[in-house]
Amino acid sequence: QYPPLIDPEQLSKLASEGCTCGDLSNLMKQGDIEGYLLKPMNCPHHIRIYASSPHSYRDLHVRLAEFGTVYRWEQSGEIGGMTRVRGFTQDDAHLFCTEEQVASELIGCLDLVKIIFKTLGMHDYKVRVGLRGADSDKYVGDPEKWDKAEDACRKAAETLGVPWVEEAGEAAFYGPKNDFIVNDVLGRPWQLGTVQVAYNLPERFDLTYIGPDGKEHRPVMIHRAPFGSMERFIGVLIEHFAGAFPTWLAPEQVRVLAISEKSNDYADTVLDALRARGIRATADQCDERIQAKIRNAADLKIPWLLVVGPRDAEKNNVSVRKRGILQDLGAVSMDTFIGALTGEISSRGESKALEICFPDSEFSIDT
Repeated sequence: QYPPLIDPEQLSKLASEGCTCGDLSNLMKQGDIEGYLLKPMNCPHHIRIYASSPHSYRDLHVRLAEFGTVYRWEQSGEIGGMTRVRGFTQDDAHLFCTEEQVASELIGCLDLVKIIFKTLGMHDYKVRVGLRGADSDKYVGDPEKWDKAEDACRKAAETLGVPWVEEAGEAAFYGPKNDFIVNDVLGRPWQLGTVQVAYNLPERFDLTYIGPDGKEHRPVMIHRAPFGSMERFIGVLIEHFAGAFPTWLAPEQVRVLAISEKSNDYADTVLDALRARGIRATADQCDERIQAKIRNAADLKIPWLLVVGPRDAEKNNVSVRKRGILQDLGAVSMDTFIGALTGEISSRGESKALEICFPDSEFSIDT
């Protein structure tokens, strides 16, 4: 069960007290219902789930995660495409742990973000360790605990083996954080994944666990969002690949092109075989010339095109074209192609269908 999209106003105020990120509830309060607003953050709900039952030190860590939609009143001049919106979905998780567990939990969170970026082929990034700035009134909590949390964030960043920098003034009001800063194709930096340490919120919401001494102790809360905003992440990912997604990630992986109406039935056979193996495929059976069909599919940057005609139907073959390669690659059996492509998709590109189907061929690459 997901937390509701409408919050009691006092709940979000308690969580965001001291926040300098501006008025998040301006738009959300307008309407017939007083005292409620569209949810600006997921933290208070996960906190209340934790608080709904008693916990022992043996229970920790407790990890709560969801894809939660939140709303922020961004100014109209700040809104842009998918990278800055008023309603967005976060892959939010909140981890409740002991002070002794903070370092290992941080490292695990950062490793998760690194794995995601590597899987998606995003390598141009750095980790920004956000620390307190000179304005001490901006931050809440015990300075000694801040020192511990900042040191843990530094050490966790060091373990990643990727570039990282410290920046004073980039901490959240409740604790330091590690942000993943990714450059898009134009070299513009975007904050995507984030891992934040919060000593303050468990204090505000009076969260406790029973320690080995039988007494109540405060847990530490770690906020983890590997993608950050899903909308922003997808926007940056589209620009990163310039729309030419690798096969395993492409929304449409294969398009079957019938040379003429006579080949429509065989095109349907090929399409059914592709979909039976979980491949995202469509068929173009319109009455346009085949060159027009190829051009239309190329404009959409579909990774693979299968041209089928009467001779292909007789031999159960498909004639293959690959995005980025100028010429027709030639014919191969339908089963061979589907098997090779399935391997490429399941391995996320480590297995190459092109090399399996056409091992001895040389191609002209369209750059």
